[in-house]
Amino acid sequence: MTDTITTPWPRLRVADWTETRDTVHMWTQIVGKVRMAYAPPVNHWWHVTLYPTARGLTTSAVPYGDGIFDAEFDFVEHRLRIRTSDGRARDVALEPKPVATFYAETMDALSALGLEPQIHAAPNEVESAIPFAEDQTHCSYDGEAVQLFWRQLLQAQRVLGRFRAEFVGKASPVHFFWGAMDLAYTRFSGCLAPAHPGGAPNCPPWVMQEGYSHELASFGFWPGGGDEGAFYAYAYPEPAGYAERTAAYYDPDLRECVLPYEIVAGSDDPDATLLTFLRSTYTAAADLAGWDRPAVDLPR
Repeated sequence: MTDTITTPWPRLRVADWTETRDTVHMWTQIVGKVRMAYAPPVNHWWHVTLYPTARGLTTSAVPYGDGIFDAEFDFVEHRLRIRTSDGRARDVALEPKPVATFYAETMDALSALGLEPQIHAAPNEVESAIPFAEDQTHCSYDGEAVQLFWRQLLQAQRVLGRFRAEFVGKASPVHFFWGAMDLAYTRFSGCLAPAHPGGAPNCPPWVMQEGYSHELASFGFWPGGGDEGAFYAYAYPEPAGYAERTAAYYDPDLRECVLPYEIVAGSDDPDATLLTFLRSTYTAAADLAGWDRPAVDLPR
């Protein structure tokens, strides 16, 4: 760790918390899959995501039976809090423990509340898809590091929310996808896209095809791609000339634009640095693909 949680743009080297990151990634997959088991389907998998809160990450309200429940990672007090609309609740401690233990404790807590979700109990979008009940490998939890990452998410959410307000076309929420462990926001032109080829590890092509069914420009933040994580932007399908027009940011290996978090956090005006990245990459995607920008962009 390189900073305290009071810094507006917290500094956290990925190398300093990789084992914790990978463990928490698996934990968010478990809770996200529980939401997916109960939430009505929404286009592009928007019904499976988590959302940053003043305490951590939440499923938001999820229907079950005649009521609702939610599950929130409280990264302040380091608890997973599961609550139902009839006033009952159960907690699971967030502490160093194997994924297998966290999975068993979470399923037991849900069962005590009358919830018996049927989930695919192995991770997606990772190379090593160890079934949750068997995963003794991922067992780290550095609470300070997790708090720093959560506060990075809050800053990313705040600026992405400001950027989102500049667009009146179809757009996603700013939400946390547990598959790739990224905070994402996506704009759509309204046009259909060619079928996505797939390719994400341990993820069927049809999953990606639903997510990328329409032409889009997507933006977000994830704990990789830079010493302290990175912001990203890409277009699907990528229009001709996109790489050249975004050359200041474009990574030909990733086939997307990347802005390391440390460049944003270390700049004189982090908000302006990030907004410049978001606006310029969106403009390149929308202009080159021929979006009807007067119909979807609010004047600034």
